Amino acid sequence: PQRTYIFTFLLSSRVFIHPHELLAKVGQICIKQKQQLETGTEAEKAKLKSFAAKIIQLLKEWTETFPYDFQDEKSMKELKEIAHRITQCDEENGTVKKIISQMTQNLLMALSARSQYQEIREKFRQPVTDKGTILKAKPQSTQKDILSICCDPLILAQQLTYIELERVSNIYPEDLMQIVSHMDSLDNHKCRGDVTKTYNLEAYDNWFNCLSMLVATEICRVVKKKQRTRMVEFFIDVARECFNIGNFNSMMAIISGMNLSPVARLKKTWSKVKTAKFDVLEHHMDPSSNFCNYRTALQGAAQRSQAANSNREKIVIPVFNLFIKDIYFLHKIHTNRLPNGQINFKKFWEISRQIHDFLTWKQVECPFEKDKKIQSYLLTAPIYSEEALFIASFESEGPENHMEKDSWKTLR
Repeated sequence: PQRTYIFTFLLSSRVFIHPHELLAKVGQICIKQKQQLETGTEAEKAKLKSFAAKIIQLLKEWTETFPYDFQDEKSMKELKEIAHRITQCDEENGTVKKIISQMTQNLLMALSARSQYQEIREKFRQPVTDKGTILKAKPQSTQKDILSICCDPLILAQQLTYIELERVSNIYPEDLMQIVSHMDSLDNHKCRGDVTKTYNLEAYDNWFNCLSMLVATEICRVVKKKQRTRMVEFFIDVARECFNIGNFNSMMAIISGMNLSPVARLKKTWSKVKTAKFDVLEHHMDPSSNFCNYRTALQGAAQRSQAANSNREKIVIPVFNLFIKDIYFLHKIHTNRLPNGQINFKKFWEISRQIHDFLTWKQVECPFEKDKKIQSYLLTAPIYSEEALFIASFESEGPENHMEKDSWKTLR
């Protein structure tokens, strides 16, 4: 079958059967075919060689696309046994041996890289509120702000894109498939939900929240209105540059940060901001009609990416939580099986198409050079808690109405 079919099949099969069980079935087919075709006639031998080549193709695509399926001993043992049988089918052909040993080597390298990343993840995995030091009150004005580190919106947007692509590269198709597997509590014993935790998805989601809170913190902690206005306008420009690059996730995080109540209530500051650019951004991210405007922009970026010659034009980073929701709704709306008991392949074909698009985008090499100073600030600068944001906001512009006065009283 075509690669797209194999990808869809291997991706969706895990909802119904554990990968090592599926591999065992492939192993059984190998034994059967080998017994049937081992009669020794030339025609049978040729058939056996052709069969071996197809099994090698399947294993090669499986180990490249879903290396994590082979992390348990059962799968690895099964893979070795199949490889051994296949080599016997075509013993005089040295190429088969070579391909299999290269495939095994690549697989072991991929598994080792992933487990190293997992260990790093374990060490740094923290909820958003623990990031940096949470400040209950305003820090001294001597503390650095983002503008003292980088005052060019384009450069900051490029560094955000660098971070996004780095995070996205550690999300794998089977991580995304857990959205479907996790929801089926009945099938939970069959799926991999209990084996692989969704660290990578959580880490990426945390990054979005951190960026939103960082934007709000940077704005709220500026004491002078004129400088605060400049900070708001700076982030509007950064979000616009992210949009132009095709980095919709950072753009959405920045807009979300600016729409948080402590920032949105700063009316005197907003009255000085040239909001025309912000209105355009809000229009792109308007949630009405299921984010119709954003989806049009995403489609445009995807088309540009397909026709692109440079990595710079290939960048597409979708709003991740919308992407996840789309897969979830596809899963909820359509049943896994048809009324006749057969698997609803059309549903899984559509889910795998979306995941395949995501995988294509995540493989883009970042064309921007890493700026350690800027990235260090973005990833480690202190973030205010929601409470501290409101305190800073009320200190900048006093409470306007009874509700705000009550909040301010409680906070103090």
